[in-house]
Amino acid sequence: MRIRDILRRKGDTVATVRPDATVRQLLAVLAEHNIGAVVVSPDGTSIAGIASERDVVRSLHERGAALLDRPVSDIMTAEVRSCGPADMVEDLRRAMTEHRFRHVPVTEDGRLVGIVSIGDVVKSAIDELESEREHLVGYIQRAP
Repeated sequence: MRIRDILRRKGDTVATVRPDATVRQLLAVLAEHNIGAVVVSPDGTSIAGIASERDVVRSLHERGAALLDRPVSDIMTAEVRSCGPADMVEDLRRAMTEHRFRHVPVTEDGRLVGIVSIGDVVKSAIDELESEREHLVGYIQRAP
């Protein structure tokens, strides 16, 4: 299965915030979309970073409530791993597990075209296993 298969099912909408948005505005976007991370982008197509709930919690713990009025660029992860629509889901799953990240922007020709979470990757694995199980059950039931 490829990343494009996940995007086809879940859609290619990506929540973004500008680097100069406040952490308070970031939290509003996370809450509004019920998501765990957003891509930080000055224009909605390029990637400046990624900011997650964990980034907010850790920074609040270190810096206190004044952080809420600071720009997202102060807490975002600037080195973002991305993948392409043609990449294999299994390769992404392995990288996400080994390097302990949960959200990966999907880019094509240098433009943001989607985002995949560890939940999306796990769901795709479960769907594949379910499909294999159905095929095996069908095969066994047809056997003489």
